[in-house]
Amino acid sequence: MPLTDAPLDELVVYRPEIQAPPDFDEFWDRTLGEARSAGGAVEATEVTDRHLLRTVEVADVRFPGFGGDPVAAWLLRPRGSHGPLPVVVTYLGYSCGRGLPTDHLLWSAAGYAQLVVDSRGQGHDTPDRVAGGGTQWVKGFMTSGIDSPDDHYYRRLVTDCVRAVDAVPHLPGVDPERVVVAGGSQGGGLSIAVAGLARDRVAAALPDVPFLCHYRRAAEMAGEGPYVEIAEYLRWHSRHGVEPAFRTLSYFDGVHFAQRATAPALFSVGLMDPVCPPSTVYAAFNHYAGEDRTMTVWPFADHGGGYGSNPVTQLEWLRDRALTP
Repeated sequence: MPLTDAPLDELVVYRPEIQAPPDFDEFWDRTLGEARSAGGAVEATEVTDRHLLRTVEVADVRFPGFGGDPVAAWLLRPRGSHGPLPVVVTYLGYSCGRGLPTDHLLWSAAGYAQLVVDSRGQGHDTPDRVAGGGTQWVKGFMTSGIDSPDDHYYRRLVTDCVRAVDAVPHLPGVDPERVVVAGGSQGGGLSIAVAGLARDRVAAALPDVPFLCHYRRAAEMAGEGPYVEIAEYLRWHSRHGVEPAFRTLSYFDGVHFAQRATAPALFSVGLMDPVCPPSTVYAAFNHYAGEDRTMTVWPFADHGGGYGSNPVTQLEWLRDRALTP
């Protein structure tokens, strides 16, 4: 697979001027305020025995998300752990749900607690109760509600992800002062969003080959994956739809969330990634407001990034910042 973007020496200084909507902060303050005022309880039900696991404790969690809707998650902790543990709040890739606890054993094996957050409408356990509101011109989530920021799918999903951090103090055996947000692709973009919107409660962020960044360039360059949905929509609605579409998407752009995030962050990028063009990752990275930011570069990687090598890099990076169990 060939390089899909600019040379590395150009990428490392790529910092495009992308203006956030004037009411960006007001929009998110209102959105999160409405979600929190909707109420709802955090519930964690012990289900370890169902999954025949001997070294991990598993709880089936429900917490209130957008509109107070219940969002599913798994809470995994090392069995017999003592004291509150740092917790890795994990967001998932595009079209993925939380799956089974046996899909998520790395962090508990390393001694951490992990909260695996289902993606509404993408997994099986968290329906998107307001799906169908607003416009959806092509299959997928990128253009769902693209006629208005209030209706767009990612308003609901990002809100759910912030509310997952809100739920952490109500969960057993975790330390709300040591919250790490993490994920790959869509999950990476969501981790940047949460780092920006809940910056006072995030101790570190691990965005791996992040999606949802620098939408316009991504839609122009990506040859595979969900950004193509935007190009397909605009192919048929270019006469009147280009600027309104990108205005809606600007409320969910990882570049603007990165400009508000201050926690230490470890990014990764694959220089042969056809799904998330490397320049879109660097756009968010180079705008990231936190002084402690590191990029792991995988020169010959596609959208899988570092594959099995990346968790080792993340564990070492967290150890160096004293974010260990």
